[in-house]
Amino acid sequence: MIRVFLLDDHEVVRRGIRELLCQDGDIEIVGESGSAVEAVHRIPALRPDVAVLDARLPDGNGIDVCRDVRAVDPTIRGLILTSYDDDAALFAAIMAGASGYILKQIRGTDLIDAVRRVAAGQSLLDPAVTARVLARIRDGADTPDELKSLTDQEHRTLQYVAQGMTNREIAQEMHLADKTVKNYVSSVLTKLGLERRTQAAVLATNLLRDSVR
Repeated sequence: MIRVFLLDDHEVVRRGIRELLCQDGDIEIVGESGSAVEAVHRIPALRPDVAVLDARLPDGNGIDVCRDVRAVDPTIRGLILTSYDDDAALFAAIMAGASGYILKQIRGTDLIDAVRRVAAGQSLLDPAVTARVLARIRDGADTPDELKSLTDQEHRTLQYVAQGMTNREIAQEMHLADKTVKNYVSSVLTKLGLERRTQAAVLATNLLRDSVR
């Protein structure tokens, strides 16, 4: 069974998605909420395989929820479901470590397929788009002043931290020793004047999102 959490501030929408996803018997809804603040606390406790997150909520947004949840448990995969085809939001979703960014106009069968694919560890983000977005960090013209002091390796490390990856996962991605990555993270925090990696993730997402507005 694929365990799913639903976050949407409209009860009717949640009910429709719940009925749709549960129709084939291989997906179960383990929890749902209409509040971003509530979801940040409930999702890690319930440990779903996939969190289907509305991008815009009265008390926050699903992208921030995705980042905060994955900072606690990076095994939980985020699928952003939105009514808005917004480049800045897509950029922020990538930086938050979301596995997918899909519009609510999607067909029901395609949404079911998306949840299954994300649960299986696949990404629904176009690799070309992801690469182009992440490359903006290394483009001096688009890089916020706060990030210009970082080396290329520190930039890459910060990207992965913002995606909610652990040091071990980053080490595997960059083909480095865990200790080396730990040193990079420490250097990033020092240069940015921060104490915790979650602060770095929040700062990076906000700075990079602002840079594409």
